[in-house]
Amino acid sequence: MRELRQAEEFLRECLPEGGKLLCAVSGGLDSMCLLHFAAGLEGFSVTAAHFNHQLRGEAADRDQHFVEDWCRVHAIPCVCGSGDTRRRMTETGESLEEAGRNLRYDFLEGCGKEYDAILTAHHADDNAETVLLQLLRGTGTAGLGGIPRRRGKILRPFLPLARKALEAYAKEYDIPHVEDETNETDLAARNILRHRVMPVLKELNGAAVENMSRAAAIAAEENALLEAMAGELADRAEQQPEILCTAPEALAGRAALILLGRHSGRKDLTARHALQLRQLCEKERGESHFPGGLAARKDGNTLHFYRRAEVEEVPVQVGETVGFGLWRVETAREDNGGWEVTLPAGEALSLTCWRSHDRMTLPGSRGSRSIKRLCAERGISPGERDTLPVLRLGQTPVAMARVGTDLNYTPKDGEETVYIKFYFEGEQL
Repeated sequence: MRELRQAEEFLRECLPEGGKLLCAVSGGLDSMCLLHFAAGLEGFSVTAAHFNHQLRGEAADRDQHFVEDWCRVHAIPCVCGSGDTRRRMTETGESLEEAGRNLRYDFLEGCGKEYDAILTAHHADDNAETVLLQLLRGTGTAGLGGIPRRRGKILRPFLPLARKALEAYAKEYDIPHVEDETNETDLAARNILRHRVMPVLKELNGAAVENMSRAAAIAAEENALLEAMAGELADRAEQQPEILCTAPEALAGRAALILLGRHSGRKDLTARHALQLRQLCEKERGESHFPGGLAARKDGNTLHFYRRAEVEEVPVQVGETVGFGLWRVETAREDNGGWEVTLPAGEALSLTCWRSHDRMTLPGSRGSRSIKRLCAERGISPGERDTLPVLRLGQTPVAMARVGTDLNYTPKDGEETVYIKFYFEGEQL
């Protein structure tokens, strides 16, 4: 098949000498085609890698046994891993899909250290769905590029192929597979696009998937060119910060994000942070704070980046006012107009920054939510979130400035009430 020849040409272009391939295999049609295809390539050795997300009970175990058995019959080495996806979602605040994807790639990249490449079975239909999801989120040209065909060791030889080509390949070679029953539900946004939107687009244009995949490839090339130009602009900006104000918008915003990323290493930087840095560059002198404790100071013609000093854990005794960075936190047994809580005796109180596993249940909510999500819902930027004091009882958050108090510490009749007030640079918040 012509499409499969193109996939082979891509792999041989990436690995001219051949090599060891780790092939991600769920047991579904796409990944079983990829495993069958890769195993037949001369000059390459293939190992299958299966990850159990622990989401579907016996069905997930069935998929793992299917992959292991097929590999055993065809003398293909197979490595398996597993992870508690729901637990990770709870601990990190990620969506279920994000948590599963991150666990899966952690597993693949961990196993893949001794391999020359890691193969995944993403195809043109997956790419089209990704582009549509990115459009719904208001992406820029980086998102319109869709799924990268190559990212480090990860290679996606099937990315230009429509799924119908893989279905034909599976039929021709009688390749078995298992079906994930959750793919037939509309519980995830991607499934809704797959079941309701993509069929309509294919009715409008039978080559919709291939055309969208080709457009994504063009957008990815153009984005790479813009990134290179923005990188050169970022190189100049620390000694000539005014160029972030005068350069074309399409380059200046990218350059600002590149510059921030170089100094912070954070992935949660947004267009808002880029604008924040550019606004700082318009001033003769000034300072601005960003996620991860990064700060920038403009001094004449120079832009300085530095790390803000981390605020260590501060012990708290009820009845005193304690400093925490630019914040002051007052706790009292008499009504001081602050938030009311009941604190059981026995565990020590302290102030800290938020922690990635922190969760709170706010009055009126339907359950606990991560502090990361609670801050996002209130429009609190990651940079500001990192500076907010959290009052803890032991390791458990009781109250957080600008967020609220945990429902579990709501005062009840007959219990002693403690009043908490948060001040920022003298102003109560």
